[in-house]
Amino acid sequence: MTIPPLQRIALSTGVDLDVAIAGDPTHSPVILLHGFPESHRTWRGILPDLARDHYVIAPDQRGFARSSKPDGVEHYAADRILADLIALADHLGIDRFTLVGHDWGGAIAWMAALGRPDRVARLVIVNAPHPFLFQRALFDEPEQRKASQYITRFRDTRIDQGLVGAGLEKFLGSTFAHHITGAIGGEDKAAYLDEWSQPGAMTAMLNWYRASGVIVPAMDEDAARPAFLDRPFPPVTQDTLVIWGMRDAALLPVLVDDLGPYVPTLTVEKIDAGHFVPWEKPAAVVAAMRRWNI
Repeated sequence: MTIPPLQRIALSTGVDLDVAIAGDPTHSPVILLHGFPESHRTWRGILPDLARDHYVIAPDQRGFARSSKPDGVEHYAADRILADLIALADHLGIDRFTLVGHDWGGAIAWMAALGRPDRVARLVIVNAPHPFLFQRALFDEPEQRKASQYITRFRDTRIDQGLVGAGLEKFLGSTFAHHITGAIGGEDKAAYLDEWSQPGAMTAMLNWYRASGVIVPAMDEDAARPAFLDRPFPPVTQDTLVIWGMRDAALLPVLVDDLGPYVPTLTVEKIDAGHFVPWEKPAAVVAAMRRWNI
């Protein structure tokens, strides 16, 4: 089975999303959220297996591929994107669902689990740090702070003008293919270059970083520590599976080490792969999910 043709869905939040949908609607629903700089294609090796016994939904999130790209950084704040998720579930008549997120999709998944436990029944996170532990690491873990300096570069709007034509080829090599074990080429490369070439796509995708409230201190900066880091943080109440590619150079394994107090019902599966583990080793991701009884 391959990923099905995309359906265009108009949401009550005012955006239209392209969405891959597969499986029997009477089966247990699973929503898959991709991260940067991808699309529903993140799940190309995972969605077909899950669709054998689940109703699977994989949107191109706002700003990505051919989904809507509203103007203005404010439209990419996490609460807007979370609203898209709930609106998509409502549109499809889905009440409670298993939520799976990678990278930025995982950031939204953490937020959804914490803020909408009435809708998120179970949680699967793939190489996406818990929001509290990530912000703490950016202050307390020098290696993670160093690894995250790219966020500051992505927030600089001056880079957008160079992300056309040959600039997209360079972007693919330095920020996507560079982090994937093995080559990316042929139809896969062409598909991503096509998605990134859509009008306004690169700015919209990067606006996710620009809208984020995460503080990334410079390496030599003595930044003011956010007060919430020294206060109790609410736990995730759902059963949670965290899958982590242990060779992730951007999000270091230290981000998994102290999850227990914040995720009381936790299973961790570590995979020998980089950040884009759903791309590199989809079979291992599926196997981890199946062991967890998804």
